[in-house]
Amino acid sequence: MNRNKHPPNSENHPLIHMNPHDLVPFLEIKLYVDNQTPDIESFHTAPRLFATHMPYHSLPESIHKTRACKIVYLCRNPKDVLVSIWHFTNRLRSQGMGTNSLAHVFDQFRNGVSLFGPIWDHVLEYWNQSKEDADKIFFLKFEDLKRDPGFYLRRLAEFLECPFSAEEEGIGMVEQISQVCTFESLSGLEINQNGKLSSGEENKAFFRRGEVGDWKNYLTDEMVHKLDEIIEKKFGGSELVF
Repeated sequence: MNRNKHPPNSENHPLIHMNPHDLVPFLEIKLYVDNQTPDIESFHTAPRLFATHMPYHSLPESIHKTRACKIVYLCRNPKDVLVSIWHFTNRLRSQGMGTNSLAHVFDQFRNGVSLFGPIWDHVLEYWNQSKEDADKIFFLKFEDLKRDPGFYLRRLAEFLECPFSAEEEGIGMVEQISQVCTFESLSGLEINQNGKLSSGEENKAFFRRGEVGDWKNYLTDEMVHKLDEIIEKKFGGSELVF
């Protein structure tokens, strides 16, 4: 959405000098945390980009009702989400707290205990809403994005009403954006190797592998079986497949 202002091949591109979490702030983690009331009108220029982990039903009614606010929902195979959460939360724990075992995190995860509610309900609610109103919610899977980033980048641009022009296609704009946003490109930057967020977390905590199917290296057959049962029970009949 900001490609005219910040060409992806620019040496001064914001992603080179700042972590994505600082560029696209989280509503509930940064802007409205501790009962703050930010002046959204003064926050950058429209259209504004924000992030959130909130379930759909927890979003303000103003977001539900207005056609001007579009939602891009990105999800991932729950098995990979589990492994990612396990690694991520342990990275954020202080040394004195020790580490959480995978078995402990697995039990919490399958029972729906997480910061933003059961993942099954979270994903399914956005999925169903996207089926009802595809112009309002763009539902995207991590696995699809990894498989064909160019295709989904074009679809994303069309959804956000800023499609790539023939001239942009001709100069390889889609490929340039894809390249600057790859896991390898972002994780290798100095800011993400040694920098910290404005809230204090180390940027490198947000980068581990970025691969599809890493759960196979960690989950036992019993864990996989139990998760498959839950996935079938929760998502069966929805046409949502991982």
